[in-house]
Amino acid sequence: MAEPRKPSTAICTYTSDAIYVRDKSLVDELIGEVSFTQMMFFQIMARMPTAGEVKIVDAVLVTLMEHGITPSAIATRLTLMSAPESLQGAVAAGLLGVGGQFLGTMEGAAALIAEIIAAPDRAVAAEGIARRHRESKTPLPGFGHNLHRPDDPRTPKLLAVAHTAGVKGDHIAALLALGDAVDRVYARHITINATGAIAAVLSELGIPVEVMRGFAVITRAAGLVGHIKEERENPAARAIWELAAHEVEYSGDAVKGAHD
Repeated sequence: MAEPRKPSTAICTYTSDAIYVRDKSLVDELIGEVSFTQMMFFQIMARMPTAGEVKIVDAVLVTLMEHGITPSAIATRLTLMSAPESLQGAVAAGLLGVGGQFLGTMEGAAALIAEIIAAPDRAVAAEGIARRHRESKTPLPGFGHNLHRPDDPRTPKLLAVAHTAGVKGDHIAALLALGDAVDRVYARHITINATGAIAAVLSELGIPVEVMRGFAVITRAAGLVGHIKEERENPAARAIWELAAHEVEYSGDAVKGAHD
């Protein structure tokens, strides 16, 4: 019976006078030598990105950083009001909302794109995905938006950045093929939203589906720090709380007689 493999890491090690991240000296090769985006990519993918890849990742991070007074920002502001000493707790509360409905849908979209890429006939695969979601009445990740209609203005910009950066384009082509199939199957135009575009452009860089949502987590953390700063200077959390208390009515019988 083979001996179990001893656990190991290839990310970081250190000596009494040096620190190494993926075999590069933190002091001599990284600090002051690379940008945050380069370092983030290097940490996750174990290789330094090209200039074009940095351009694409920067575009993704800028796109996802801010979405206004949405659930994640509301959670952060309310948590900060409850525990003003815990900036990290407030950020964590907002990040818990990066999921399958908001911000994190690029993960599902990337899985669909990968399914199309792997198929012998990509047009047939795209049609099948569209019909599958239509018939099951399940949300189609990467498509639709409650505000941006008929099209999401962020999508063509992100795809243009990727094309300019010189990506191969297979994943973008798969996304567009799926968009065409969706319009046919649903008999109406449904926009490819920003997370759909992000799924395609990050897939072009080889970002694995299972860590793709992490890019939303990284940039959203910065956005939530901005909300924390504003909340400290111009509080909105109490107004949000009071609005919820006013709008959400009690439906039980305990105090019904008091209002009759």
